[in-house]
Amino acid sequence: MKNLDRLKGKGFLVIGRAGMDLYAHPPGTRLEEATEFTAALGGSSANIAAGLCRLGCDAALVTCVSDDAVGRFCLKQLDLYGIDRRFVRSVAGEARNSLAVVETRLEDTQSVIYRNNAADFAMTTQDVEALPYHGFSALVTTGTVLAAEPSRSATFHAFDRAQKAGLPIIFDVDYRPYSWTSAEEASKVYSRAAALCDIVIGNDVEFDFMAGAKGQGLDKARALLAEGAQIVIYKMGEKGAITITPEGETRTGIFETDALKPTGAGDSFMAGFLAALSDGQPVADAVRQGSAAAAMVVARVGCAPAMPTQDALTDFMAHAKMRPA
Repeated sequence: MKNLDRLKGKGFLVIGRAGMDLYAHPPGTRLEEATEFTAALGGSSANIAAGLCRLGCDAALVTCVSDDAVGRFCLKQLDLYGIDRRFVRSVAGEARNSLAVVETRLEDTQSVIYRNNAADFAMTTQDVEALPYHGFSALVTTGTVLAAEPSRSATFHAFDRAQKAGLPIIFDVDYRPYSWTSAEEASKVYSRAAALCDIVIGNDVEFDFMAGAKGQGLDKARALLAEGAQIVIYKMGEKGAITITPEGETRTGIFETDALKPTGAGDSFMAGFLAALSDGQPVADAVRQGSAAAAMVVARVGCAPAMPTQDALTDFMAHAKMRPA
């Protein structure tokens, strides 16, 4: 069992995509009616890394970006957020960076995701073999990196290298059906990954999906503890979350907020939660901080640009109301 106290080193190695997000402007505009867009850093792993840096942690990203203007945009954005990009490789040829065209709307939100021949899927075992694992506090990844080869094999190889270095492995399920050839394949691969991780975070739909049957997700989440996980967080949207540890289960609610959009909550929750653990806070308090970060981000435009600083997050938690579970 990994020592989660290692997270107090505040150095996170994050595997997964960085992309460009284009938001229809002004907020509330439908995509088919938009004539203006604002650009921002996107991609779940890059968003998590940005959130960690905003909260006083160090984060290094491991991924591939396209060797073109969009890829260079992502590299400049990583620099802007203070994300270590020593392990980001540019790939030439026909590979293209992930691109999301989205709305800032709460109801009937539309998003169009371009993942054809995605550059981040080009990450290989060579990209992760010689990483300085011993110099980090934890390895973090999301499920999108497992959707295709060679990045899938590279990620599992990174898991193996991280385990040998004693790093806790943290996994956000983050199931995106459009990236997979079949739901059956995704369920099998995600279950394999989750069984290797120390902290697993997902929503009720994602755990149901991993379990292979609707309504069985909570049992699946509980079963992961028997497979070696130390913390499993089963999120239920507006109903809050259930945190499962060897000591038992805790239910928490959500913070009330004037949401502009539903997107960005998962990435910001992960960043806020991990930053709190790195500060030595108890798991329950870390979940509370993750929930607060999610509430702040859904009330702002964008995801990475919306990530709060620690001072802003602390102030929000001091004044916002937390709805009971």
